[in-house]
Amino acid sequence: MARDEFIAATERAQRQLRRTHAATAVHYDRRTGRVVIELGPGLALMLDPQQAEGLRGANASQLSAIEISPSGLGLHFPKLDADLYVPALLEGILGSKQWMASQLGAAGGKRTSAAKKRASRANGKLGGRPRKIAG
Repeated sequence: MARDEFIAATERAQRQLRRTHAATAVHYDRRTGRVVIELGPGLALMLDPQQAEGLRGANASQLSAIEISPSGLGLHFPKLDADLYVPALLEGILGSKQWMASQLGAAGGKRTSAAKKRASRANGKLGGRPRKIAG
């Protein structure tokens, strides 16, 4: 079974390589504070590590150690035990679905609008948010 799984995974990687760019080189640029992923002649992607799952809060030393998977589709940060998938980065996906949803929720919670202010005032007139009952 393991051989069949290996063959299937290899075929999936080959199909993906035909549809997307793979990393040919990668480094952390201390001057800009960005991870620079070379994808081919004249094409590079710069990534703010503070926006990617597993890299937020990392220091320059941790971000400087980066390995490219043999297929070029994955990046591994051994000092952080973090992995990024290059095709997902190209689509603007910087982490798992759960992590991305939490980032969107946090950003939405910080937004203010006239509608949110009206709703908050109306809720306050009704007594506000129910108190938590210690249990």
